[in-house]
Amino acid sequence: MKRLLACMSFLIMGQIQAQQQFTVYFDFDIDEADKQSNKKLYDWIKENPHAVVSKICGYTDSVGEAIYNTDLSERRAAYIYNLLKENGFSVDDAEKIGYGETKATGKSIKDRKVVIHYSVSPSINELPVQEKDPTAFAKKVADAEKGDKIVIPNLNFYNNTDIMLNTSKPVLRELLDILQKNPVLKIDIQGHICCQKKEENEISLKRAVLVYKFLINNGIAKDRLSYKSFGSSRPIHPLPEKNEEERIANRRVEIEILDN
Repeated sequence: MKRLLACMSFLIMGQIQAQQQFTVYFDFDIDEADKQSNKKLYDWIKENPHAVVSKICGYTDSVGEAIYNTDLSERRAAYIYNLLKENGFSVDDAEKIGYGETKATGKSIKDRKVVIHYSVSPSINELPVQEKDPTAFAKKVADAEKGDKIVIPNLNFYNNTDIMLNTSKPVLRELLDILQKNPVLKIDIQGHICCQKKEENEISLKRAVLVYKFLINNGIAKDRLSYKSFGSSRPIHPLPEKNEEERIANRRVEIEILDN
């Protein structure tokens, strides 16, 4: 019985330890994180790629009207939500809450914040690092010559949006790894859409920009990257596509090798 209680106590403590928080601070009446907090946030993102975000809670100080402060806190939470999503975090199921000034202690910067609630497996940092064999994508990039175009495999999007399919997130991190391991590699990121000859809302450009932002936010120098969009002018499969598989393939992002 004592052994059982001890085991239960250990498991409960492990779960408690796995629940963590990270706080991002904001300037007065601003819904984007200040420069110092942004840097700390990107450092946290690099150090916690496996974090599971459960809640994103926005707050304000007590200055101003309560209704306005609620809206401001929601915008702050949305800013962090979108930034995490751009960096490959699965936050679709995370709670996004704006508390406004309800928990403010005064006019301090400590009240102007967003708190990220997350968990990490306690053993994740203890796992041995295994050297993986190069993927087919990595081999293509390594063997490519200047001017070659390569489709980023499985980097696909929901129709008429720049929202990636969940299956696309690993390859985005693989592209980052390829650029980190090849410091002379320069690429042009090229966005495409499916289904319609006339593009609306610059979706193909937004898809290219999403990849561009992810890479620079994770330390890749801007002078190694560029981006452009082609709409549906360069489809893999002719329009109109025959099925959903062809539509998914057409709404894609490619890279063109500029220097290697």
